[in-house]
Amino acid sequence: MCYNCGCQMPNNDMGKPENITNETFEKAAEAMGMSVKESRKNALELLGKVLAASEESADKNWKP
Repeated sequence: MCYNCGCQMPNNDMGKPENITNETFEKAAEAMGMSVKESRKNALELLGKVLAASEESADKNWKP
């Protein structure tokens, strides 16, 4: 899916390049010199922490 809309199509940005797709993870992994699988795993781990956090912050150094 575009990972954020729920369509369950990981390669389809639904006509909106801002949506998160497999290409997003590919570009991010390449930028950091890591595998796509590592990038997805790190995102999944962080999403779990963010969803469990009682508060969020826009501070760029915020960690849940």
